[in-house]
Amino acid sequence: HQLLAADTRLRMAAALQLQKSARPAQLELLTERVASESDSSVKSALTLALANLQMVDSSPTVRLAAVRLLGETGDPLARTRLESLLAPGVETDASVRVAAETSLAQVKRKLMIGEILGQAFSGMSLGSILLLAALGLAITFGLLGVINMAHGEMLMLGAYSTYVVQLMLQRYAPGAIEYYPLIALPVAFFVTAAIGMALERTVIRHLYGRPLETLLATWGISLMLIQAVRLAFGAQNVEVANPQWLSGGIQVLPNLVLPYNRIVIIAFALFVVVLTWLLLNKTRLGLNVRAVTQNRNMAACCGVPTGRIDMMAFGLGSGIAGLGGVALSQIGNVGPDLGQSYIIDSFLVVVLGGVGQLAGSVMAAFGAGHRQQDSRTANRRRVGQDPDPGADHSVYPETSARPLRTERTGD
Repeated sequence: HQLLAADTRLRMAAALQLQKSARPAQLELLTERVASESDSSVKSALTLALANLQMVDSSPTVRLAAVRLLGETGDPLARTRLESLLAPGVETDASVRVAAETSLAQVKRKLMIGEILGQAFSGMSLGSILLLAALGLAITFGLLGVINMAHGEMLMLGAYSTYVVQLMLQRYAPGAIEYYPLIALPVAFFVTAAIGMALERTVIRHLYGRPLETLLATWGISLMLIQAVRLAFGAQNVEVANPQWLSGGIQVLPNLVLPYNRIVIIAFALFVVVLTWLLLNKTRLGLNVRAVTQNRNMAACCGVPTGRIDMMAFGLGSGIAGLGGVALSQIGNVGPDLGQSYIIDSFLVVVLGGVGQLAGSVMAAFGAGHRQQDSRTANRRRVGQDPDPGADHSVYPETSARPLRTERTGD
């Protein structure tokens, strides 16, 4: 019998099937399996199947036990079952109705916990994407004072680099296709970093100290990059499939599943933050970047090649955005307009966290992610898609970080 299988997935499939088609002859088996099941998710599903059988029993004592069993689960189906039992004229025994009301309150509390945790996780997931998008912008904006409207297109180019790597592996090395996101990381970084450095040397370096012209020029570059991608790959979205190890998720609660791809993206975003901090604080390049940011003229007098540092910093910021594009390709559509969805939010994160402030950007990104998730949840409730009320547990972080400003003239 599948209920006795060693594979948890087989036992879960059997339990879900029994919720729909359990027979009275299976009552003893279900009782034994509920008592001996070690996996919490399977046990919850079996409990619901057992309760479904006992709820139609003629004995009020058995129905009372079934109602109490349902109260021990946090399954949305248990709430539905209890609410239908409490409908007028369905359950006539007063003690069973009282127990059903108590169990329903217990189930709702457990579901609310799952909703709050799920909302917090979704906020962290959105925040990690914003962090990857804004981290490079914080570096370039803090050092150069450039409003780079083409920064979102670096995200897009990173995502398309992932798509190209996937195609190349499918054609020439199908055995390594499971590892294409790992291979795409350095490819996306170097491609976008090279494009960023080329833009800095050819266009942006001639516009320092002219913010309006810089904004218009980078906006025009973003349109050119979007059109170039449309000509190369078409106007439709392209398919970037998740590898097997990024598919599925961890079921923490009956109404809460944490997808593997988003868990990996959160960890990856934090890893990139740590690497960026080490680069800016423990390397000669980081020392030069901080010197130019704080006092450009003094750094030049000390022999720091400010023009080269500007180019490398711009390339670093673009490369980090390319890494964000790799992450985005695993959770959303990849299309020519991908970067347009994140450029405004990225600037908001940079301004909120403090220009040039790495820690402030991290706090602002996760705060903005939670706020966006709260707004989405509120909108769903407003249109009736999510009728259960929830609490707003996210707060924008307040930072005392001050922007680092630097005077800049053309080199």
